[in-house]
Amino acid sequence: MLKAIRHFIEQSWLLIVASFFFGLLIATTNTAWSPRIEQNKTTKINNLMSGLMPKAEKFELAAELQIESSKGKKVKSNVYKGLAEGRCLGWAFNCEGPGFADKIELIVAVDENFENFAGYAVLASNETPGFGDRIKLPLYRQQFAGAPADKLELARTGDAEKIDSEIVAISGATVSSEAVIKIINNFVVQVKEQMQKKGLIGDGK
Repeated sequence: MLKAIRHFIEQSWLLIVASFFFGLLIATTNTAWSPRIEQNKTTKINNLMSGLMPKAEKFELAAELQIESSKGKKVKSNVYKGLAEGRCLGWAFNCEGPGFADKIELIVAVDENFENFAGYAVLASNETPGFGDRIKLPLYRQQFAGAPADKLELARTGDAEKIDSEIVAISGATVSSEAVIKIINNFVVQVKEQMQKKGLIGDGK
């Protein structure tokens, strides 16, 4: 038994040492690059929000919310207020959920009264190139601008230029199209409710 153990150690020591070394190297690299990665993500979020609300001069963090994802876990959602000359033009917040290939992360913007969508932009996605990744294209995204900030529905066919709560799916990418709808529907209800409780927006009464 001892001979077998000694033989195993003799044969595997290099692998054990190499695994430890590369594990330590990865951990060190992640620690060193983490601040820059976060800064790049923050810059990208600001750019996406500016694209959704081009008239906003700046964005201020208004609330840090805990949203229950479709899988039941809590997800952090930061809500930003878009301002121009001190006036609120609208709100933007991050949301996420499962897509066809991997997690999809979005930035969603609504008007100042939380009545209509200003649109959405993709923060991160690994959907299938040429199919699911078309959720990033204006042809699909433009359907959301002006749509009521309420529950959206996915339609397989219809008029994609008509602005309402019915969103026409991307041909050949129904799963990714539906994923975007589910993510937005899940977050918009909870974000709106929590913002009303905080007094950031009216309750509609």
